[in-house]
Amino acid sequence: MSQAETSRGDQSATPNGVLQPGTASAGDDLLAVNAVNVHKFFGRTHVLKGIDMQVRPSEVVCLIGPSGSGKTTFLRCINQLEEINGGRIWVNGELMGYYEKNGRLHVLDDAAKARQRRPIGMVFQRFNLFPHMTAVQNIIEAPTQVLGISKSEATDEAMNLLEQVGLADRAQNYPSQLSGGQQQRVAIARALAMHPQLMLFDEPTSALDPELVGDVLKVMRDLAEEGMTMVVVTHEMAFARDVADRVVFMDAGKVVEQGTPAEVINHPSQERTQQFLSRMVSDPHV
Repeated sequence: MSQAETSRGDQSATPNGVLQPGTASAGDDLLAVNAVNVHKFFGRTHVLKGIDMQVRPSEVVCLIGPSGSGKTTFLRCINQLEEINGGRIWVNGELMGYYEKNGRLHVLDDAAKARQRRPIGMVFQRFNLFPHMTAVQNIIEAPTQVLGISKSEATDEAMNLLEQVGLADRAQNYPSQLSGGQQQRVAIARALAMHPQLMLFDEPTSALDPELVGDVLKVMRDLAEEGMTMVVVTHEMAFARDVADRVVFMDAGKVVEQGTPAEVINHPSQERTQQFLSRMVSDPHV
């Protein structure tokens, strides 16, 4: 949605971002994420083609599928790192990126969008830690600067979070002194320091050496057991099978199949899902 306002109702998109009115489902306050008919274009490339997806509180949803299927783009749209060109996304019942007045949608300003992002934590493929800050300094930066928490209080919480991710003894280390897996665990602790209601993970283990993957996945498993609502883009089929409440298979910008891990991973009903999973067996980096 690139224009300042649009008619009320769901929208179908065109490559130039012009939205056409339709009928939209209302945001459901009982859902952590409610995406309705979401479209996204990059230029004339139609990346997301009418995504409908719901995530309940405390649910873990894993998005799987080949590279280029739109998984990461969809995750970034939830967090407003990318603007959608059609449809709507609600997080915890709040329409993301827009407000409604007199039956029309109006784009939120940057400050309002930033406020909407605060309850959402996101962990990227790359760790994106500040190289000139220690682990604990990376974690306290946002709580002190954005939430206004005192440095002493933020430091105490940061140390608790570092202990939670198994890195209490690395608090004073700089990113260059940490392994990739350790940096990713610091990045998770940094996201948790903002007290998110929803955590988004974009291939959090893809940049790691195989022997470092397990420690990061353990932290994510622990979060799932604690009831954190999570949407995870992953190629780790064992994690998806063991931890996810629901698995969503995406391909070519569409949701092809979704269901429990047993349904989608063990007994996929769609031929395209079967093809993808059979390739995953022979090449887990597909």
